[in-house]
Amino acid sequence: MRPETLVPQDGAGVPDALQRLWTPHRMAYIQEAGKPEGDEPEGCPFCRLIALEDADALIIARGELVYAVLNLYPYNPGHLMVLPYRHVADYTELTGEETRELAEFTQHAMTVVRSVSGPHGFNIGMNQGLVAGAGIVGHLHQHVVPRWGGDANFMPVVGHTKVLPQLLGQTRDLLANAWH
Repeated sequence: MRPETLVPQDGAGVPDALQRLWTPHRMAYIQEAGKPEGDEPEGCPFCRLIALEDADALIIARGELVYAVLNLYPYNPGHLMVLPYRHVADYTELTGEETRELAEFTQHAMTVVRSVSGPHGFNIGMNQGLVAGAGIVGHLHQHVVPRWGGDANFMPVVGHTKVLPQLLGQTRDLLANAWH
């Protein structure tokens, strides 16, 4: 819409001519819905997930000590997390066996995502502590984020909106089927 065609809205002023893509479902993330109070397992969403059916919890695969789950608020399609079943906050608190299986699951996750969607690269990492950006501070989780050339386009940069071409359940099924 061209600025000269804008009509003042009664009591609200003149519209700014920007198109808006409304994403009200993101408000739950912004308001931190479901985030635990404190660091105890009782309120931890990651601890609650393991009691659910895999498809309902968006769990892709389960190991002996760790599991892989889709991120509920993904940066890109296929953004998943690998985390221990044990409620532990810091990487240094993992046992040797947990560390090994977490690393192996991360490697396998990369292989699976490459086989189903062909990303050009990955961001892999952990945010340890609130000031480092951890959304769920009390339960360690490692992000595996597939990346494609040009995936940081105008939508997230200017519009603060991520356009995902696939529903989480579909992404979960695709990755879970390719896991084994």
